[in-house]
Amino acid sequence: MDLAEKLMEELECRVAFEIPIFGGIPVPESCVMTWVIMAVLVIASIILVRHMKTVPTGTQCLLEIGINWLNGFFLDILGPKGKKYLPVLETFIIYIGVSNVIGLFGLRPPTKDFNVTLSLALISIILVQVSGIREKGVGGWLKGFKEPMGLMLPMNLLELIIRPLSLCMRLFGNVLGAFVVMELIKLLVPVGIPLVFSFYFDVFDGLIQAYVFVFLTSLFMSEAME
Repeated sequence: MDLAEKLMEELECRVAFEIPIFGGIPVPESCVMTWVIMAVLVIASIILVRHMKTVPTGTQCLLEIGINWLNGFFLDILGPKGKKYLPVLETFIIYIGVSNVIGLFGLRPPTKDFNVTLSLALISIILVQVSGIREKGVGGWLKGFKEPMGLMLPMNLLELIIRPLSLCMRLFGNVLGAFVVMELIKLLVPVGIPLVFSFYFDVFDGLIQAYVFVFLTSLFMSEAME
């Protein structure tokens, strides 16, 4: 199978199973993997917080360091008003990060499905607009489309389409691009080197993409709340 065929196969929306109602409802593999990730994160959360101590030790220290870093990262961008949005933003980065990393275990990341990245981008932009409405009111939010001058109204409205599309394509394109690079490396050097690059693309690059996605989302929110 050549690279083009592998790429087309990778772009194909794979169906895991069908729900036998209404003539059969196909359930994509990406949806099943998302359910698995959700279940793992929920179970891990229950296990990690069930014996919390006033004076943290061991795993609790690492957990609190990670959460404090995330809180500080988002609050530095959003300011005190952004505290109410921390749960959803931190869920974003954890879910996308885990989704990208599971490729290291031979599983297909949900973010390789364009529908998943598009859904994440739409949720992100809805969150941006909701944060703007909550902080400025409907009138102030609508008035923001005319800033800094009325002539910018068409461009500001166009941003409602451009921003989710750019978020979607950036995440999807980088995940898919990593797959193409890995296939090229396997063609050139079949043994040894692909393992090293696989670790890079599945772990380092995957986490960077999660970071970039939430950074841009929080940046857009900060602009919307000004």
